Amino acid sequence: MQKHIWCALAISATVIISAPFLRGGARHGVLKPEFQTSDRCVACHNGLTTKSGEDISIGLDWRPSMMANSSRDPYWQASVRRESVDHPEAMPAIEDECSVCHMPITHLQAKGEGRKTEIFAHLPFNPDNKDNVAAEDGVSCSVCHQIAKEKLGTPETFNGAFKVDDPEKGDQRSEYGPFVIDAGHERVMQSSTGGFVPTEAAHIRDSALCGTCHTLYTQALGPGGKEIGNFPEQMPYLEWLHSDYPAKSSCQSCHMPEVHEDVPVTSIMGQPREGMRRHEFVAANFFMQHMLNEYRGDLSVAALPHELTNAATRTVTFLQTQSARVSIRNLESSSSRLTMEVLVENLSGHKLPTAYPSRRAWLHVTVRDASGRTVFESGGLNPDASIKGNDNDADPLRFEPHYLEITSPEQVEIYESIPKDSAGHVTTGLLSAVGYLKDNRILPSGFSKQTADKDIAVIGEAANDPNFTDEGSLVRYSVSTGDAPGPFHLEAELWYQPIGFRWAHNLAPYPEAEPQRFVSYYDSMSSSTAVLLARAEASH
Repeated sequence: MQKHIWCALAISATVIISAPFLRGGARHGVLKPEFQTSDRCVACHNGLTTKSGEDISIGLDWRPSMMANSSRDPYWQASVRRESVDHPEAMPAIEDECSVCHMPITHLQAKGEGRKTEIFAHLPFNPDNKDNVAAEDGVSCSVCHQIAKEKLGTPETFNGAFKVDDPEKGDQRSEYGPFVIDAGHERVMQSSTGGFVPTEAAHIRDSALCGTCHTLYTQALGPGGKEIGNFPEQMPYLEWLHSDYPAKSSCQSCHMPEVHEDVPVTSIMGQPREGMRRHEFVAANFFMQHMLNEYRGDLSVAALPHELTNAATRTVTFLQTQSARVSIRNLESSSSRLTMEVLVENLSGHKLPTAYPSRRAWLHVTVRDASGRTVFESGGLNPDASIKGNDNDADPLRFEPHYLEITSPEQVEIYESIPKDSAGHVTTGLLSAVGYLKDNRILPSGFSKQTADKDIAVIGEAANDPNFTDEGSLVRYSVSTGDAPGPFHLEAELWYQPIGFRWAHNLAPYPEAEPQRFVSYYDSMSSSTAVLLARAEASH
């Protein structure tokens, strides 16, 4: 059927796991891949500390990450259900493909047995059901650490089509890591894991490893499940390749912070290693970490409350220190008008925001007079998580264009990608999308609009905006101040939402349990959907 009906929905970043050893048998002459769940791995890779006593345990870092919770993510579950309802004839293929990067152990086991993964056969997770441990373990240690270097960074391994070690190796399967392991430690790991061999491999630190799941194309489906188009759903790896970041930093160097001292990577007979990286996988989905914490019972969350709270705090700190910079320039005033330019610079190695198209950033600009009264505001956030003046939040068939100049409170500069269906209408259905009506997400340093491939192109008015480049997005504001008294105080803020209002509320018409549950969660937490990334202020 469909080759790549992909919905690796809301993937926020990449890797690690939790439960018993999973041994494959033969079926149809094919051996099932063998994996460990995270409980076997963390037995030796927890209990790690720095000299100052900071806990750097690999399992404890991973447990509250979106990697560990990829299959628990209620937005992903709701979105898979929505796609299955929209395209019922393709439901088996949809569930199978959407499991590749969210339930990878379960998917690879099913693939080895010659069958498709049934996502909802494993949901909801029940802690007493041992058959679900692999599905619940999310993006697991022994998946990422078994990915072979074969064809990494090429289209053959995109869409989660990574290669794992040869199943026929039996008790000689490699678990790849960045360090040389001596024969004694190798035997310890082999005996404690049922045969996995620790193997030094440089590709475990290569961005191309992350690019396997973070380069994702979906196939648009028409009537009867017919393929009618190809859609670049998320392209952070290709965006990174087209920037100047490959010469200076990898995905791992940003999303897996380095420990700046020599430390053991195992609590059993560990020797100090230089260059260990934390398995925190800090990325951008602080909102989902809060949601997992708030509804931990419903979602069978294993991470402790304080772990998820700390992880969400790390995510916000990461966003506020490493994603963007805002500045105000060329501020001028006349008797009844104030003009200025707001520059937004992207400090990351890919578009901002990147990955799943539910994500958006926008400018909230306010002007206050000498008495503190607001005389102009663009981009305020409503209590329901919609943006004031945003056409798309008000009407699912419309969207806010990219602006070179803003003169009205009803105009908002929103950095986002807006998918379109085969009729050219706005859509949030991944398997209905054939392209984009708009993509003005802020470009990373070194990213050329002129030479970018069509799959990572700037689309819409921003493509012809001379002030929208890899050096930032420069927006002019011209504000009527009337007879308000000066001096005036200006604030320019860049805000960010992992899941925009329209992407959440387009699930509301679906009566199935998963969409209804997510919309209720979203509405109950609407005040915490967004975070301030950067701000600047000036007076004139």
